[in-house]
Amino acid sequence: MTSPAPDPWRPGLDYEAHGDGYTGRRQTDARIAAHVHRALGDARTVLNVGAGAGSYEPTDRHVIAIEPSATMRAQRPPGLVPAIAARAEALPLDDDAVDAAMAMLTVHHWDDPLAGLRELRRVARSPVVILTFDAQALGRFWLMDDYAPELLEDERRRFPAIADIVAGLGGARAEAIPVPRDCRDGIGEAYYARPEAFLDPAVRGAQSAWPRLGPGVEERIVTGSPATSPRAPGMSATGTCATGPNGTAPCASWCRRQADWRRAAPARSGPTRRVRRRRPR
Repeated sequence: MTSPAPDPWRPGLDYEAHGDGYTGRRQTDARIAAHVHRALGDARTVLNVGAGAGSYEPTDRHVIAIEPSATMRAQRPPGLVPAIAARAEALPLDDDAVDAAMAMLTVHHWDDPLAGLRELRRVARSPVVILTFDAQALGRFWLMDDYAPELLEDERRRFPAIADIVAGLGGARAEAIPVPRDCRDGIGEAYYARPEAFLDPAVRGAQSAWPRLGPGVEERIVTGSPATSPRAPGMSATGTCATGPNGTAPCASWCRRQADWRRAAPARSGPTRRVRRRRPR
């Protein structure tokens, strides 16, 4: 009997190939950062795992940064500590080495999230703060629901369930964090009221989901092929409406979406992120 071929699917992204220019779009949003820093409590030493270019790192505490990608480590600004080349699943620290640990929008990149969470719990004396997405809520985002089911399928597979994160930390509480309509951190959900932004290759390039799509899928979503995506936007590559011969714009549904969300959404909130904080031991 022939054994089945191993599943080549992996949750992460090759940031050596796709990480250039990341900091141009992915920046700390102060409103989200306030939630994160509050969850860190009075910790004076903080470990940041999957630190990337340093988004959400506190500047008023002693930070140890862990980041496996050389491309991302090179984008850390001069005011932040250099990052150590290591992975979440095997942290080069002793038990109880720091007051607190944080992992910002990174657990979905880990090959073994449970092992990484256990490592965070091992090295931190008290809070472990995880900023992540609730995979079950992703379908409420119009981009994935209406235009990009391939994104939704892959993202739901990548992101650990909230219950699994809680279990991996040995117990935790959850806090839902609103994503501001003008969020400075260029995650996909940051543009829920600015749909035209998804036509900018630089915006998509700073989001890990797009490079993971199969051949031609990203182009189909962005350009709108009626044969495969009847509700796709059909905007031009420059981010403007591609007006048809009768004066109509095939991107009208995206434009209406923007107006609808602006009317329906509160002034400062939108889709939510989740923070996981370990109860003090």
